[in-house]
Amino acid sequence: MALLAAVGHPQRLRVIAGLSAGRVHVSELARRLGMSRPLLYLHLERLEKAGLVTGDLELSPDGKAMKYFELVPFDVHLTVDVVLAALRADEQEGLNDVQETPR
Repeated sequence: MALLAAVGHPQRLRVIAGLSAGRVHVSELARRLGMSRPLLYLHLERLEKAGLVTGDLELSPDGKAMKYFELVPFDVHLTVDVVLAALRADEQEGLNDVQETPR
């Protein structure tokens, strides 16, 4: 379900498009997309959890932490079976959450 949720949002599709040319520093990507860095980080986190992007932290020569993101090669085939499997997995996860909740 994480994959479907990740690609089901227009802003996250814009982020994917923004990373299509290669690795980009998060501040540069935010400028290109006209998006605040906190909002961009939220979208990048969802994309990272879905396995679509990866982020690397590097130190610049002056010692500043620099966060870069890039796409992970992916090929998504959406079929009815994929949707049904995602729904079943989501329902099972919901049942597991209910069973694990302390009373």
